[in-house]
Amino acid sequence: MNNIRIESRPSLQIEDLSFSYKGKKALDNLNFSVNPKECTILLGPNGAGKSTLFSLITRLYDSHLGKVNLCGFDVKVQTRQALSRLGVVFQQTTLDLDLTVMQNLRYHTALHGMSRQQSNLRIQEELERLSMYDRRSEKVRQLNGGHKRRVEIARALLHKPALLLLDEPTVGLDVPSRQSIVKHVHQLVNEHGLSVLWATHLIDEIYPNDQLIVLHKGQIKFQGSIEGVLKNTNTLTINDAFRVLTQGVAV
Repeated sequence: MNNIRIESRPSLQIEDLSFSYKGKKALDNLNFSVNPKECTILLGPNGAGKSTLFSLITRLYDSHLGKVNLCGFDVKVQTRQALSRLGVVFQQTTLDLDLTVMQNLRYHTALHGMSRQQSNLRIQEELERLSMYDRRSEKVRQLNGGHKRRVEIARALLHKPALLLLDEPTVGLDVPSRQSIVKHVHQLVNEHGLSVLWATHLIDEIYPNDQLIVLHKGQIKFQGSIEGVLKNTNTLTINDAFRVLTQGVAV
């Protein structure tokens, strides 16, 4: 099985990034990086700025303050090269409900210029990883929430990106579906070298070896290892550390 594309430089580099809505600052001078073969959890409550950050990375929004680099490519200047290294799963589903799983995925491969043969091979590979290949002919609207998310993750990986962005992908799913997706994504990091930036407010989606960024009111309150945040805050759990860093806000 082919591995995900792996780069030697940071998969994502954020430098001095700020953004405001109608004069109100949503992100305030963010600086961080996501390295190859690394799962970085972006932890923050609703309204922290997680989705705004993802919109800037994917060029849905534009900011004149700061820089976003994907695998060394500036998303403003080298947009096509940068975004070709990126796979995204947004919080709201973007699948066409009236198309089959296969039709949704083939549309994506066509956008990336894949041949029919290459498209079929990549779709089979990614759907089999997620135990969804047998359901490839079903319309998306027939799938439950967890299975739709699996299809979206498969779609995001078809062009073998270096970095996968996940914007609260398990919101509204039942516990078994959430656990299955969390396990699968971490396996992709550990076994296939994928880099991941995962925005969430759910503590149980964090694994011990993950890197952590705590975002609150548009500012980074901590970035580093799980061990580091516990030591830095003199706490025993991530939940307690989060409360210390955000002055009591519940995650």
